[in-house]
Amino acid sequence: MEIFVYRNGANQVEENFSAADLPELLADKKNVVWVDLLGETDEQHAEIKNVLLNVFKFHPLTIEDTLETRNQPKVEAFPDYLYFIVHGIKPEETSSSNFLTKELDGYLGDNYVVTFHEERFQSVKVVKQQIRTSTFACRRGAAYLLHQILDQIVDLYMPVVDDFDSSINELEERVFAMNKGGDAILEEIMDLRRSVTRLKRISARQLDVLYRISHGEFPQIPENVLPFYRDVHDHLQRISDLSENYRELVAGLFDIHFSVVANKTNDIIKFLTIFSAIILPLSLIAGIYGMNFENMPELKTRNGYFIVLGVMGLVVVGLLIYFWRKGWILLRDDTKTKE
Repeated sequence: MEIFVYRNGANQVEENFSAADLPELLADKKNVVWVDLLGETDEQHAEIKNVLLNVFKFHPLTIEDTLETRNQPKVEAFPDYLYFIVHGIKPEETSSSNFLTKELDGYLGDNYVVTFHEERFQSVKVVKQQIRTSTFACRRGAAYLLHQILDQIVDLYMPVVDDFDSSINELEERVFAMNKGGDAILEEIMDLRRSVTRLKRISARQLDVLYRISHGEFPQIPENVLPFYRDVHDHLQRISDLSENYRELVAGLFDIHFSVVANKTNDIIKFLTIFSAIILPLSLIAGIYGMNFENMPELKTRNGYFIVLGVMGLVVVGLLIYFWRKGWILLRDDTKTKE
């Protein structure tokens, strides 16, 4: 548990408080209090539950959701506070083929912010560093402090979105140049589709949360802070729009992949068909001359074998020329011919 307190008019944020100090700190409405809770063990969960229930008097169902950490983004209003759930990314584990998120639960009151997470958040760490060096965010109140946290969470989505863009372009080039490994590329496209779909689902639900917060629905957000939340909402809206575009591009990759596979299959079938068409007349000629009849003409011809081989060669050349003129093999580049 880390407790940060900004006292009105102070030039620094105070730390090193305990849970026993909270009632007195919260009683002074001029203070801005941020309680950041990290619950990684059952013992920590029990201590956190005690603080949330007995010190802050939060609703038991919200505390249950907080400690569960398997919830979708949402926001709920209570008479004295706001309860919210948002998801941040795991930058160290997330890639275009494996999009992972972690949950941040929180409460916003008139003069306090409470955050809870089971995994460490880079965005929370950044805001802590900011308020240690400058009291600007705390001077503007608890709602603005929460805005800083949410802003950092949303900003960390952008590098992942950029990775999706690069991965889609790379896969598109590999699909067009595909000679082998079609199943491996298809598996990568499937992984990418799952990641983009998850990004779209999470961003869409968080977009609803930020929309409600940023449009004056809750009294805990002062009028002068709403524009800052709308700015975060706009950033997330851009991410959500990009994820929708990427989902369409990934769907297009499936079509391109199957078209390339179908074209290669058609080339193989065409080759086998042409090979069979060439072999068929040769088999016919060899079959006729392989029949065992006494009165067949040319059986006693001295050069009959070579004459038959020559006829077979002429048949092969004639068929190849015919197929070429039909455009079935060795396609001519008409653009170079016109130049």
